[in-house]
Amino acid sequence: MTEKIEVGDIVKLKKQHPCGGYDWEVLRVGTDLRIKCTTCDRQVWLPRREVLRRMKKIVSRKEEQGNQ
Repeated sequence: MTEKIEVGDIVKLKKQHPCGGYDWEVLRVGTDLRIKCTTCDRQVWLPRREVLRRMKKIVSRKEEQGNQ
């Protein structure tokens, strides 16, 4: 999956977090991504490659403001 991930996107991962959530919010992008569970607010750092491998789909994108 080679989709571009940006700050503010909500991604769904293949495996469930121990709290029961699947959705994660992207807080920082780079070589590593900082993502936050939308259910329990736990934050983790994962390599970009690992997130792309575990990602099922992008649930929602951050709305672009100022382009119109």
